[in-house]
Amino acid sequence: MKQENQQAPVSKNEVVTVTFEDLTSEGLGVGKVEGYPLFVVDGLPGEQAKVKVTKVGKSYGFARIEERLTTSQDRIPTRDALGTQVGTMPLQHLRYEAQLAFKHNVVKQDLTRIGKLPHIEVLPTIGMDNPWGYRNKAQIPVRAKDGKLVTGFFRKKTHELVPMKNFHIQDPKIDEAIVVVRDILQEYGVKAYDEKKHTGMIRHIMIRRGYHTGEMMVVLVTRTPKLFPISKIVPDILGALPEVVSIVHNINPKRNNVILGEESVVLHGEDVFHDQLLGHTFAISSKSFYQVNPVQTEKLYQLALDAAELTGEETVIDAYCGIGTITLALAEKAKHVFAMEIVEDSILMAEKNAKENGIENVTFEVGAAEEVLPKWAGEGVKADVIVVDPPRKGLEQAFIEAAVEVGPEKIVYVSCNPATLARDLAIFAEKGYHATTAQPVDMFPQTLHVETVVALHKEK
Repeated sequence: MKQENQQAPVSKNEVVTVTFEDLTSEGLGVGKVEGYPLFVVDGLPGEQAKVKVTKVGKSYGFARIEERLTTSQDRIPTRDALGTQVGTMPLQHLRYEAQLAFKHNVVKQDLTRIGKLPHIEVLPTIGMDNPWGYRNKAQIPVRAKDGKLVTGFFRKKTHELVPMKNFHIQDPKIDEAIVVVRDILQEYGVKAYDEKKHTGMIRHIMIRRGYHTGEMMVVLVTRTPKLFPISKIVPDILGALPEVVSIVHNINPKRNNVILGEESVVLHGEDVFHDQLLGHTFAISSKSFYQVNPVQTEKLYQLALDAAELTGEETVIDAYCGIGTITLALAEKAKHVFAMEIVEDSILMAEKNAKENGIENVTFEVGAAEEVLPKWAGEGVKADVIVVDPPRKGLEQAFIEAAVEVGPEKIVYVSCNPATLARDLAIFAEKGYHATTAQPVDMFPQTLHVETVVALHKEK
């Protein structure tokens, strides 16, 4: 380590003056000393500050601000310091227009540096009119403090709960419901989960709410199967929250960081609530994936539909179909859609949603995309268009190989991670599928995340 420190022009605990030149994809300010980058929380490009070095590595270090000497015109007052401490709103100090520009730049940089695809034009990021209160789902940990139940979020990189009532980026009715449910559990003496001792009862309160329907689902995640007194807790929740149509008791007895356990018991209604998207009504279960920003999801999916350019004659494959949110919209404009999803519960919901919306030209299958698509390709399934919306890790090599074998004229890629998008686009380019533009969409204002829609065309 000594040798590493000698190579750096700064040492730990040294105070230096830097001018921030850029933001990293994690939102840290980048200031340089003799070309050596220091990454600093709460530093914005153009600002000058005295910083204290906290960690020195071979090629970069970390520091914290001691004194801000100049202030960026893009800096705005922090709405809630707690949102920075726990990491739920890491960009809340940055003017919203500048957030959109930052996300545009992240996509551009990744396509250039990782994908070696500088020719792809990155369009301006599509933002929100009101970039607050958009999340339709909350999974909030419950712990004990001074003998009372508290809800909030964990301080960054710790398991220390910071009590919070207002998350600002969540639907305000969800924030209110979390506190109402917590206080009802408190009234009946339900004990909070103790992570270190693996004792206690209530681990998380999850609330999901339909943006268009107002329907609300409450999920109580506990360590053990017994939850007393259910006969009083359920009526009290229903009395205090008239929008609640479903109460689910989920049991997670394991010592892990996974929120939901495998076993669930329905305490009220069904394990389902409803919402609407692109003119369709969707039934959504407690374990189903459903995009958390309904306003931007409609914009995102409409972009994907527009990119597919369907005429009614095409066969489409929808990989990672979830509960069928984009599948049903594709089916209305295509001849037939083949859709796959690894989560069995989601496929059950997708089939139910197709039936309830009167859509019959869809074939659903449970399985991992990288396993199902090669199987379909081996069976001779051909498609004119493939739509992919993978998790952050992007596409598996086996899926890409199978997609090329299927030979669609077009692949529409909906990405939640510009880095893996860039990697995958480079692989597709080698195999004869090219993109000319990328459209970022801000699904998660005040955070570092960005979604991107790209249409790939088969080389003629």
